[in-house]
Amino acid sequence: MALRNGPAEFGLVTRVIHWTMMVLVIGQLALGLKIESIEPGLANLWLYGLHKTLGFLVLALILIRIAWHIASPPPPPLGPRTALFWAARAVHWALYLLLVAIPLTGWAGSSATGIDVMIADRWTVPPIVEASEESEAFWFGLHDILTKLLMALIALHILGALKRQWEGDGTLTRMIRGRS
Repeated sequence: MALRNGPAEFGLVTRVIHWTMMVLVIGQLALGLKIESIEPGLANLWLYGLHKTLGFLVLALILIRIAWHIASPPPPPLGPRTALFWAARAVHWALYLLLVAIPLTGWAGSSATGIDVMIADRWTVPPIVEASEESEAFWFGLHDILTKLLMALIALHILGALKRQWEGDGTLTRMIRGRS
């Protein structure tokens, strides 16, 4: 079992990062929806801290994934280069962009509150925008819009993977086992 990607297979590192990110992102979406529906208070303040901590973890993992793909390029996609192929490529690039942008907009929105932004209730990260109500509303509004777009693209990504698996091209199998 190779750690690095090969010309026709995904290595273990790529697959572990992919599936770890899937679990984290789905968990973050669920946690974010929960947070959005509750009134902030001392009893649930830890949920906000957890969401921020996991957001920084997602940001770190997507940057690691990008660096890993530079160091160990993934194999080319299977199948002919049809319109669906190019749509899938666009969805992948958009997912990567959103997985960087969403944590950054959350960080900016949290910075704009004027309250320290912390990772794991232990490390304070520097604010990236000035504190103001207008800035807070803007950044959290953008965070919300980008998150909704992410949810739609994740649904497309999953449907595309299932469609390709159903058609028997081996793409999903390759992401699970490394080779088709």
